[in-house]
Amino acid sequence: MNRYVLALALASSAGPVLAQGGTCAPRDVVVNRLADAYGETRQSMGLGSQGAVVEVFASETSGSWTITVTGANGITCLIAAGQSFETMTDALPVPGSDA
Repeated sequence: MNRYVLALALASSAGPVLAQGGTCAPRDVVVNRLADAYGETRQSMGLGSQGAVVEVFASETSGSWTITVTGANGITCLIAAGQSFETMTDALPVPGSDA
């Protein structure tokens, strides 16, 4: 199932939310679809501007990933998606180095 099919599936369950533009639905609908269709689970999260929650979902099996933003109203929108997800932890550069 590609992201366009996911968008159509979300559209059928989101109703008027999508009429506002974007691929958006209630958060539980988005999270369940990412898990069921792609095997993606939340890998990281952070607080964005105006209290929005930004999350990265990914499948360690297939390498697919999706970035979402959830507003205070509980509506989650798909922002980006792709393949070849990798978990990384880079060390900070040493102060004074040319890194």
